[in-house]
Amino acid sequence: MNKLFAFLLTGLLCTPLQADETHRQSALDAMKKATRYFRTHVAAEGGYLWNYKTDFSIREGEGSASPSTIWIQPPGTPSVGMAYLEAYEATNDTLFLNGAIHAARALAWGQLASGGWDYRIDFDPENSKRWHYRRDTEKGDMHSDNRRNRTTLDDNNTQSALQLLMRVDKALDFKDAVIQNAVNYALNALLKSQYPNGAWPQRFEDFPDPEEFPVKKARYPKTWSRTFPESRYYTHYTFNDNTIADVIETMIEAYKIYGEERYLNAAQKGGDFMILAQMPEPQPTWAQQYNLDMEPAWARRFEPASVTGGESFGIMQALLDLHIETGEQRFLKPIPKALAWAKRSLLPDGRLARFYELKTNKPLYFTLDYVLTYDDSSMPTHYAFKVSGGRIDRIENLHNRIVIEGREKILAERGTTAAPNEENVIEIINALDDQGRWVQNGALRNPENRRERIPSEILSCRTFNSNLMVLARYIKNQK
Repeated sequence: MNKLFAFLLTGLLCTPLQADETHRQSALDAMKKATRYFRTHVAAEGGYLWNYKTDFSIREGEGSASPSTIWIQPPGTPSVGMAYLEAYEATNDTLFLNGAIHAARALAWGQLASGGWDYRIDFDPENSKRWHYRRDTEKGDMHSDNRRNRTTLDDNNTQSALQLLMRVDKALDFKDAVIQNAVNYALNALLKSQYPNGAWPQRFEDFPDPEEFPVKKARYPKTWSRTFPESRYYTHYTFNDNTIADVIETMIEAYKIYGEERYLNAAQKGGDFMILAQMPEPQPTWAQQYNLDMEPAWARRFEPASVTGGESFGIMQALLDLHIETGEQRFLKPIPKALAWAKRSLLPDGRLARFYELKTNKPLYFTLDYVLTYDDSSMPTHYAFKVSGGRIDRIENLHNRIVIEGREKILAERGTTAAPNEENVIEIINALDDQGRWVQNGALRNPENRRERIPSEILSCRTFNSNLMVLARYIKNQK
């Protein structure tokens, strides 16, 4: 009787383990198959765009692209490389590591003389002459002339490229000279491009003269234009699209990988700029960008001088992260006032306006022909003029956890990831076709008419990255 019970119990215990092992192997097989297809058929010199028509007759990043072009901005080349790295860390299979290495080397090839990256890299021998590269300067070609040489920090562009290069450098035990040289050059450029007050610009070609950029605290301008001034904004102190927050994250990662205090100091200096840039009452929040007098300023024609219900939350998140990483209390001080402003600025539908008028705090919008207005009835659709109010709860919850539980517990949690839902894993595996593709319905920009979208079956780098990382985390959690 005891033997029969033992036999039945053994069967009950083994069945789910066998099922898990089957799913694990299926997940691994899907990862390999998808990666082989992507590296063989989708990659250009190791790099990637955003979306492709399945027959590759149309390719695009943020804009239409040629077969020789790769994109930097996520979910392009650095994001695909990061997905490969996560797969490698879960499996120890060099198929994935080599994909990340090739992506990193593609980025190193297209690194600009100014230190970072443009939005794209074109490997065509003639087209590539339009840019001035680091490798040009190493050959003695020091002047850009009319070639493009503007490092872009907008949209996590240079930051994501550098983070991949650093991670690959670490995975290779810092022994790959091509990758390490690219990392050192980019990090030095970011350090030199930081303004004396701790900010970074949206883009740069040259480095600031400290005497030309005195350190000031944010203030309201005496007057501000309600019409677009059509002035250059690249050198403004820029929070738009989380530019500075992404540089701070990159510098913290550099400190963790290389252990050099100068990177941590730069990150903390960036946080100090966030403290300086918090507006005084009655709007103790932040603007998208500031002029050299630390006054909110216009950028593009749909980004007025105002305070923002958008980027302010990325700033608060960055300040909380800096406190978690460093323990410095000063990074917590701006949060309560900023949260209180956000709560009293909620729209009737529970959302926040992207822009609020200086001092009056009235929500600002644009008409279809880009006239500034208080009326939200007819706005352009290419830009989020309203954002989720749920960000308030997320930031407030994290702030409260830090105050009540302490930063150490949260810091410890950041090294762990929850296991993916098994149903989701099976769905991803089953969605892979015989060639190793995750094909989906979408629409691509018509290369002949940018305003027209063509319905198509597409290969999406965003989908590839997400699916590969889900499967990798599933395998990692099965160990």
